[in-house]
Amino acid sequence: MTRTSISLPVNLKREMDAAEVNWSAYLRDAISERLKWETERNVAEAILINEKLRRKAPKGWDSAKVIREWRDRR
Repeated sequence: MTRTSISLPVNLKREMDAAEVNWSAYLRDAISERLKWETERNVAEAILINEKLRRKAPKGWDSAKVIREWRDRR
């Protein structure tokens, strides 16, 4: 594992020392949860962008025909 340092006000550190909490484990969990949230948010944002950019195909559109035309051009 790697180490990371943070700076805290003295009074906050005193309060933390008074509480019987494993702060390292707590912060690891909190950071992990935040990263999951960020990932989910990024996926949700990508989905919204995709929906905005997406267009309906015109009536009569034959995607297989278009793909075949492009393949035949090679």
